[in-house]
This record gives sequence, structure tokens and C-alpha cells, in this order.
Amino acid sequence: MPSAGNLRDFSAPDRAYADAMTPIDLNADLGEEITDDAGLLAVVTSANVACGYHAGTPAVMRAVCADAVRRGVAVGAQVSYDDRENFGRVDHDVAADTLREQVADQVGTLDEIARAEGTRVVYLKPHGALYHRVARDRDQAQAVLAGSGDLPVLGMPGSVLLELAEADARGVVHEGFPDRGYTAEGGLLPRDQPGAVLEDSDEIARRAVELADSVGSLCVHGDTPGAVAHARAVRAALEASGRVLGAPWISTG
Repeated sequence: MPSAGNLRDFSAPDRAYADAMTPIDLNADLGEEITDDAGLLAVVTSANVACGYHAGTPAVMRAVCADAVRRGVAVGAQVSYDDRENFGRVDHDVAADTLREQVADQVGTLDEIARAEGTRVVYLKPHGALYHRVARDRDQAQAVLAGSGDLPVLGMPGSVLLELAEADARGVVHEGFPDRGYTAEGGLLPRDQPGAVLEDSDEIARRAVELADSVGSLCVHGDTPGAVAHARAVRAALEASGRVLGAPWISTG
């Protein structure tokens, strides 16, 4: 069937070529004080920087931003519930106004530090329990968006957060997790279940290549053992498959 307007139908080789020419982002959670920030910054194209609520300090944020500038890595605000004790991985019922203010505080703190180091915050990604909550909770998703200005948003395909961001003409990038197991419904397996966290670099790299056809960014968790080796394997596999790596934030922002 012919396509309308300026669109045209693609054969399988055409689609493969178009996919290969579309940059795929590789992101990792940095500044969490348990992560090899320098090792990951040498591999990734985007850095999700902890903003102090689940992990991180101004000094750590400054060091990550400075190294990101040197390596040409995009800086994003990884916002969280105010819960360092649980590393931001416990769900909380936070009033919308409070959550909005907390997100604004985190983004503002990191952006001030980033600008002092010669860059800026160019996207938003919730962390841990907040990431999963805003995938289904409209009120909390709206609060996160309200507290983050007009930043593009990185998140799970099908999430309420991305739905609302798109409706508000915000840039949206869908994210995949090659180092995590998925449920049949497309969510992430809880970390306490078998197969939730993958540790074999070859398997993670293979899954990354498969996921790259359906998302715009791939996340390698920085707090897992072997994170740098996983990230290197993922990058090498993507490049070997013909994919171009690059951060999408300027074009979506």
C-alpha cells in the first residue's frame, strides 16, 4: 500500500539501514558514590547524575559533570524520592506539591553545578521506586513534570510519565534495560526475583542489540558488579552491528 504525503514504504533492508543510521543512546546512573564514574563516562553517551536525594553530594556531582564535559557526555538529572537510607528504591506516597518541589530542587542543584563546569542538565530521568511509580501514577507523574521545567524525559515505553510529557510537547526518549529481566507485561522484574539482574556481559550485549530496534536509549546500571565491563560489551556489540551511538537530547529538547 503506498504511503501518504512525504512518507514512503521501506523494504526490510531500507528499515535496517534507517535503524542503523539513527543514533542509539547509551546511558548509566552516575554519581551514586558506589559507581566507577570515570570508567562509565569513557563508554556512555548520557549520564544520569544522582542529585543528592538517593545518593550523591555536590562534590561528586561536580566531578561527574566536569568529566562529562571532557568526554562529551550529556548530563541528565536522575531525580528520586528523598530517601538515601533505602537508595531511593522504596515507594513513597508523597504529596504532589512536595514532590514537585523536591524534583525542582534536585534539577536546580545539579543544573547550577553543571553550568559551573561548562555544561547543563539536558534531560530528566526518575530513579528507582519513583521511576516505576510515575509509570502508573498520574498525580506523581504530573508532579515530576511540573518540577522539571521543559526538560526532555527518559523513561519506560508505555509509562504514564511519557504519555503526559508527549501531551505537553516535551521531548520523550524510550528506554530499554539489557541488564535487567522483564515481566510478560513489559515491566522490569523486581530485583528480588530470579533473573531480575543479569551479570553475563555477552548476554547483556546481545540483548542490547535486540532492544536497540525498539528504543532510543539503553541503560546499563552503574551500581551492579561488572558495570563497566557490561557497558563496554554493549557499546562494542552495538558498533559491531552497525549502530551509531549518540545522545538524542539536543534534537529532542
